[in-house]
Amino acid sequence: MSTDVSTLELEEAGAVLAAESARFASFGWMRGTSGNLSVVLSRDPLRLAVTASGHDKGELTPADVVLVDGEGSAVSGGKPSAEAALHARVAALTGAGAVVHVHTVASVALGRRSPGGIVLSDLEMLKGVGVPAHDVEVTLPVIANSQDMTVLGDRLEGARDSRMPAVVVAGHGLYVWGDSPRQARHHTEVVEWLLELELTGTRG
Repeated sequence: MSTDVSTLELEEAGAVLAAESARFASFGWMRGTSGNLSVVLSRDPLRLAVTASGHDKGELTPADVVLVDGEGSAVSGGKPSAEAALHARVAALTGAGAVVHVHTVASVALGRRSPGGIVLSDLEMLKGVGVPAHDVEVTLPVIANSQDMTVLGDRLEGARDSRMPAVVVAGHGLYVWGDSPRQARHHTEVVEWLLELELTGTRG
């Protein structure tokens, strides 16, 4: 075990991530073994607990997490998600304390429909991500997918809007972050609601 993070801290993070994963899985946002979640346990050096690869996200236990470093490489535990490096990049870039990655139909569909970004305004739910409900436009960025997490991280860094704690990866899904697992969950639910509304084509 790394001296930076105790076994108890990792187990506690695992319990939180298992509960959050079960919640998202119940919504159908993490079908099969898709999606991954993380929580920051240390800033200097950067350490994150990330859900382990290949597990049903509705059945995780507190042990189904991996401790990774700022590059997304395993420090202890099993095999992290291949996207752990992007979680670490988001945490370092935004200062987030938790990152959520889900595979929702709305995010993939809107990514195809609006590859230049999804413009949102005049919706009360925007308050849920800290954006005024009226007279302000905010863009949810859409970036091209890549299997190279460095390339994907560069695209995210170049496209992100600091007012919007989320980005859509085209043909893939949604990344959302917050100061804590609870805030990241709330942001995810709000952004997904906005996407589902946009998908109906009835807004405005």
